[in-house]
Amino acid sequence: HGKKTYFNINRHINPTNICKDVCKFCAYSASRKNPNPYTMPIEEIVEIAKHSWENGAKEVHIVSAHNPEAGLDWYLGMFRAIKEELPDIHVKALTAAEINFLAEEYGLTIDEVLDRMVENGVDSMPGGGAEIFDEKVRDYICKGKVSSEGWLDIHRKWHQRGKKSNATMLFGHVEKREHRIDHMLRLRALQDETGGFNCFIPLVYQKENNFLKVEEFPTGQEILKTMAVSRIVLDNIPNLKAYWVTATINLALIAQEYGANDLDGTIERESIQAAAGARSAHGMPLDEFVHLIKDSGFIPVERDSLYNELKVW
Repeated sequence: HGKKTYFNINRHINPTNICKDVCKFCAYSASRKNPNPYTMPIEEIVEIAKHSWENGAKEVHIVSAHNPEAGLDWYLGMFRAIKEELPDIHVKALTAAEINFLAEEYGLTIDEVLDRMVENGVDSMPGGGAEIFDEKVRDYICKGKVSSEGWLDIHRKWHQRGKKSNATMLFGHVEKREHRIDHMLRLRALQDETGGFNCFIPLVYQKENNFLKVEEFPTGQEILKTMAVSRIVLDNIPNLKAYWVTATINLALIAQEYGANDLDGTIERESIQAAAGARSAHGMPLDEFVHLIKDSGFIPVERDSLYNELKVW
């Protein structure tokens, strides 16, 4: 991508934190570490989306918890309501983990959930829930969540519908380097098969307010090496995102020199990583975002959710 660094003007909405799963790395779901459960009414979610659209957001990124009390109509109804109000906004929603939960909770097949997502206005899928694909690590950090094969199969089926998605990897906790490589190689194989991944996002584990007892955290150098290795191994996934929310903005800017060509977006508000200590609760002003990219010697390019270029700043 040369000197181009992509970003979008987006809004993260996290509509509920009530979750039937207890992932050890999570500080967001309502638990004894975070005793403030909430579920937003659909009207509130639509109002947030409207406000963000008026502020220039082209995308709403909707990820929440596995809430058995909310109901299938609540999950799908919010997308439909947003599209009825804002037909041109891009809805990126439901991780493979959420889809797996909905299928199990409501006695549906994965195909039925995916078809209903399309019918109700979901445009693309985020990459969350992948964590680390190695089953022993997965069993320790997020037992009961979608399996690695389940995650890959859900994205395969989504791609077969002509839709795009992202892929993530949560690193810097109890996994080893070989687990990261195994994770990348499995994504590479699926991308060779479907070509449906837009972007790979290595997420740096956030250490506050959760149940994982991690003593040693990756250095900045280790994080940048992981970025560089990701870019080399995943030569078939077009974009590599340095997600500033988990990497910090300073390290994300340096990651542009290590293969990253995307910094996500302005976000406006974010609750999941912020609960674990990330400095993302209130997003990043657009002019500051553009200035930081320029100041680091790169060209800020505003994109849409599918990486079409909208404006070169």
